[in-house]
Amino acid sequence: MMNSENFTIEIDGDGLALVTWDMPGRSMNVFTQEVMGEFDAMVDEMVADAAVKGVVITSGKTGSFTGGADLKMLSGMFESFEAKKRENHDEAIRELFDGAGRMSWIWRKLETCGKPFVAAINGTCMGGGFELALACHGRVAATSAKMGLPEVKVGIFPGAGGTQRVPRLTDTQSALQMLLKGSTLTADKAKGMKLIDAVVSQDDLVATAKEMLKSGLSAVKPWDQKDFKLPSGPVYSPQGAQVWPAVASLYRKETNDNYPGARAIVKCVYEGLLVPMDTALTIEQRYFTEVLQTTEAAMMIRSLFVSMQELNKGARRPKNVPASDLKTVGIVGAGFMGAGIAYVAAQGGLDVVLIDRDQEAADKGKAHSRKLMEGLVSKGRATKEQAEAVLAKITATPDYDALKNADLVVEAVFEDRDVKAEVTRKVAAVLRKDAIYASNTSTIPITSLAEAFEDQERFIGIHFFSPVDRMMLTEVILGEKTGDKALAVALDFVRAIRKTPIVVNDTRGFFANRCVLRYMSEAYDMLVEGVPPAMIENAAKFAGMPVGPLALNDETAVDLSLKIMKATMRDMGEDSVDPRHFKLVEQMNGDGRLGRKAGKGFYDYPAKPAKKSLWPGLKDMFEQQPADQIDFEELKQRFLATMALEAARTMEEGVVVDPREADVGSILGFGYAPYTGGTISYIDGMGTEAFVALCEKLAAKHGERFEPTPLLREMAKTGETFYGRFPPEGSKAEAA
Repeated sequence: MMNSENFTIEIDGDGLALVTWDMPGRSMNVFTQEVMGEFDAMVDEMVADAAVKGVVITSGKTGSFTGGADLKMLSGMFESFEAKKRENHDEAIRELFDGAGRMSWIWRKLETCGKPFVAAINGTCMGGGFELALACHGRVAATSAKMGLPEVKVGIFPGAGGTQRVPRLTDTQSALQMLLKGSTLTADKAKGMKLIDAVVSQDDLVATAKEMLKSGLSAVKPWDQKDFKLPSGPVYSPQGAQVWPAVASLYRKETNDNYPGARAIVKCVYEGLLVPMDTALTIEQRYFTEVLQTTEAAMMIRSLFVSMQELNKGARRPKNVPASDLKTVGIVGAGFMGAGIAYVAAQGGLDVVLIDRDQEAADKGKAHSRKLMEGLVSKGRATKEQAEAVLAKITATPDYDALKNADLVVEAVFEDRDVKAEVTRKVAAVLRKDAIYASNTSTIPITSLAEAFEDQERFIGIHFFSPVDRMMLTEVILGEKTGDKALAVALDFVRAIRKTPIVVNDTRGFFANRCVLRYMSEAYDMLVEGVPPAMIENAAKFAGMPVGPLALNDETAVDLSLKIMKATMRDMGEDSVDPRHFKLVEQMNGDGRLGRKAGKGFYDYPAKPAKKSLWPGLKDMFEQQPADQIDFEELKQRFLATMALEAARTMEEGVVVDPREADVGSILGFGYAPYTGGTISYIDGMGTEAFVALCEKLAAKHGERFEPTPLLREMAKTGETFYGRFPPEGSKAEAA
């Protein structure tokens, strides 16, 4: 029997074939056109060989079955469709339809081939790989395996049978929740949902799969038998009447109707459960083809799949600097931010020296890591031994001499220029002459902070977001004199701690905070206008933001807003802050309404289990407009446009030079409506001309803050896109 490039086949004395997927030169198996062609041929070969009684499919990669589809395959499908569409639209649609269904019909061929297949899932199994497993006649997973169908998170949906097999194996509500959230399941959770049959140790995986075949596993799936009954009963039945009316509520809650991929999931499940499997798969293929043509899918795949992977792999890293061998990292400042940085660094396998003013403060910082690791142990996501190994990586001390072997030091002390300068001088006195120094600051320009450091080429900014263990973004900030080595080491560090970096040039607020402050400022404007506070929060959520601006302001602290306003006025003049905004925030501070930390801010925070609620006194501060006279759609547009406009300004000013970073940074940094693909893709997706027209309409009604920039007006005249004008390094410029 022939082995292919990506699959090896071994047939034992019982006639059981073990197919091992192990792509050469890759750390993880992914689906490419070649892999699918080989898999298709392998199924035919297994069926044609009379000696083969059953087949086990597993992976040769440690801890991973597959990560899903290769991004080049998806990008190629898009590029081919766009090129063909200009020549022959109908033929382009037909080709896209065939391409969209290729994987689905290979899995269906496996499912109906007459011989039993068992998937032996040895680790991470996502997307099309889990759909392959669902098409198999049996599924066994290793204890540590994780699986899921996350496609909705990148703008599409599981289009290779996922929307049909999941609701035929588990109840409709659980199926829809999993599909609409793109949830990752543990092996035990998947077994509880009846999506897999057994959970065993890694060592017993293949043997258990073979035993399943030997025990007489049927090669006919339940839904291909006449007496099959859906887990939640027929759609049109008393059981269905209890399930489906709640679906619209679930769908709205998860998506606010912003995601065509999510909308298609509901339609696929509803329509698919009314018909036999082959027809259901055709329905799924039709919707998948439709969703692939949406702006949302194109933008989300580009930002959340392609660009994110490129940035994670070091797209902005200077090519002339060899890989740094980071071993020891120093963190100065063991408060909440510094303690969080120490934790992710230790988890990334680095030795950490955590410094604070005295031993007690340093120990308190290390205790933060202990608490987080204990939480992982209690949830079964880490062993006690793993927890102790991470904690052993952290040395807490007040002694600056302990930093002498550090390859990189991150300063994370109080956001005060003088305090930071004092710490910088102390570290510089003991730091190796080839080590890099980074400041974690959210607002203070890096170039000015670097003045306290003797060699400014080795000085860089790394802005972490709070809480560090959960926020995936870091802003790497270049001062005027920052050298290539400092940038390379900073990006290597960010990669080691498994965060996504964006590189920005120096300016007040850098990138993310500039956009976030626009978000909050627009909410202040709405309050002053008399828009009901609940309407403000709901408009933001319906626009696709994860947290309303008033709730976000409470989380970041209302007294911090006042400090930022005062600092801005001090540095840029009294006119730089709207006096109405200042009065609002000053009054909130005067009343002790400082946000969640004070138990009251724009919201009231009663003792648990009671939930937070908007402070009733807020609407008494301003004369309220009647809600039915407010344009709700316009409120949504104001939020999205003001942040996108600020992102466009950062690109025009050269603060951000790569549109991928503005897009990925806006989604990961402050949750900018993911269905848009990010702040810049929001503009490119609707077209620069349409965006400028929207800004002009808003400016005429709400003021000059919405005035389009000169660059936007220039691009609108020619129909140019940001990705066309600022082509990302190493990728093809998009057609304007």
